[in-house]
Amino acid sequence: MDPTTSPLAVLGLGFVLGLRHALDVDHLAAVSTIVSQGRGLWRSSLVGAVWGLGHTASLLAAGVAVIALHTEIPPRLSQALELGVAVMLIGLGLNLLLNLRRGATVHVHAHEHGRHRHLHVHVHPADRVAAEPHHHPVIGSRRPFLVGLVHGLAGSAALLLAVLATIPSPAVAFVYIAIFGIGSIGGMMIMSTLLGLPFTLARERFHTIDLALRTASGIGSIAVGLLLAWEIGTSAGFLA
Repeated sequence: MDPTTSPLAVLGLGFVLGLRHALDVDHLAAVSTIVSQGRGLWRSSLVGAVWGLGHTASLLAAGVAVIALHTEIPPRLSQALELGVAVMLIGLGLNLLLNLRRGATVHVHAHEHGRHRHLHVHVHPADRVAAEPHHHPVIGSRRPFLVGLVHGLAGSAALLLAVLATIPSPAVAFVYIAIFGIGSIGGMMIMSTLLGLPFTLARERFHTIDLALRTASGIGSIAVGLLLAWEIGTSAGFLA
């Protein structure tokens, strides 16, 4: 980083890169399997925000290690983390396809919170009765947060930390991570909402198309995971 470069320019670059970072195919593949579970556009947007929070949390943790401890992520560890992303993508896709095969269906239920009554759309497993009492699961927020954590520790961390090494001021470096994270949160909120739109429209009108979209999301996640695993294995010399 040129010492004459303005800190504002550096932070602005971080925000733009964060927005762009949300468009990575492995990120979109993972998030699409979550938003396909019948949560509506608001829930889809929330998935993107929670993913971004998890992503930023892991980047901040890695940034502390690089800035405060003056260390680097070993290449082997970076490859192992990226392989973890590949395994996660395959697992998310398989889980979605297994739920579809078991007959998991989308249901609409009315909920009451005090005097407030609203409709809640979500997926029931085949072995659960639709009218069975239930609550809003906390796990619905845990999954995108954990997925974001894994993504933040993988290839994106290596890229971001390479930039941090060129920023002389630790304070600016930490703010850069935060701005990058804000950009990734905003970008993924937009993308998760757009990804949730076809699922919402199809679910309300065309069950067959909804099923096809969710199946394609599961297959796509598995395909991206396998391709990523192949690329990592090839670059590491395992498959050469």
